[in-house]
Amino acid sequence: MKESIEFQTENKEFTEECHTILTAVSDALYVIGGKWKLMIIIAMARGNKRFTEIQRQVTGISARVLSSELKDLELNGFIVKKVENGYPVSIEYELLPYSQTLEELVNAMTKWGIQHRQKLKAEISAKK
Repeated sequence: MKESIEFQTENKEFTEECHTILTAVSDALYVIGGKWKLMIIIAMARGNKRFTEIQRQVTGISARVLSSELKDLELNGFIVKKVENGYPVSIEYELLPYSQTLEELVNAMTKWGIQHRQKLKAEISAKK
């Protein structure tokens, strides 16, 4: 009986830990998930501030999708849209300090992506 209670307690802690992790990952993916958001942030971190500059750097993104993603990033506090009235009107996007919280994640993803590509290339070469 005592073993059953211990197992239930350990199992419950494991389940709660799993739930906490899954919830946190789900929240992160909701905010930065998808094909484009991190790519946009990376392009902006490399100095691209205008809509057309970002679109040029993020290959394959349509104007409509970029516009939508920029609005989402602004809503979640990663960027701000700055409009300068004049002729012509000038619009630039700027990263906010909160976007720097993604630096460790981007570095880890970059490292993993490079390793994964090398692994795939090695497997393809081995099959030849």
